[in-house]
Amino acid sequence: MPATATRESTAPETIDYEAIKARQHGAWSSGDYCVIGTTLQIVGERLCEALDLRAGQSVLDVAAGNGNASLAAARRWCDVTSTDYVGALLDRGRERAEAERLEIAFREADAEALPFADGCFDVVISTFGVMFTPDQERAAAELLRVCRPGGRIGLANWTPDGFIGHVFRTIGRHVPPPPGARSPALWGTHARLAELFRPDRASIHATHTDFVFRYRSRDHWLDIFKTYYGPVLKAFAALTPPQQKALEDDLLMLVAQFNRSRDGTVIVPSSYLEIVVTRR
Repeated sequence: MPATATRESTAPETIDYEAIKARQHGAWSSGDYCVIGTTLQIVGERLCEALDLRAGQSVLDVAAGNGNASLAAARRWCDVTSTDYVGALLDRGRERAEAERLEIAFREADAEALPFADGCFDVVISTFGVMFTPDQERAAAELLRVCRPGGRIGLANWTPDGFIGHVFRTIGRHVPPPPGARSPALWGTHARLAELFRPDRASIHATHTDFVFRYRSRDHWLDIFKTYYGPVLKAFAALTPPQQKALEDDLLMLVAQFNRSRDGTVIVPSSYLEIVVTRR
């Protein structure tokens, strides 16, 4: 009996990835991520330059959101397919592409089960997107699978020690994540990237850089994120009014801690890894 109890206590926990995914889908479907997503456009442009994209290359944008990286690649005359599992976000990307008269194919797709043949893209990209998948190993394997040998995978992932990494942790103290859920910010660490993209399958080059959030004030930043950024919106919705006030105070304190402006506006650098993976 004691031996049986020991085996049971050390057995690996079964993670309900589908439940986590459903919860995340609800978060990203709420609010209007595009209000914040468009401010991140420069990240997609930088990533495309880091990848040294060439006209005519086939490019897949995974968990594309409202299409920042898709648009950047299309501006470089690539053949772009933009995917996300939230159809409303793809609609926003489509509107932007039409306004700029850019040729982009949009398709609803799960980053953990991409509906494409092996090795059919020259370049696969994702900016602050695939890092939020619940089954991280499966998502990384899919990126490698659809990228041709010798092709490249470009990622922009928030780091754990940067501003957004601290936002994740702050929310987690007030609204615990689902059992088994791992921090998306792990994708912003060299150690985790080495695990996800094994050296025998790919070479990895990662550079630390910053995206700078610029808002009118701390209250303006909080209002935008509470209203439009799904994970923050859902966190507040899950709390009682006193608990909401506590989360609000912690987030405003966090902004003050990272803010380098002294004129009442918000200028907050948030570190992320710009990653280029070359498939072997």
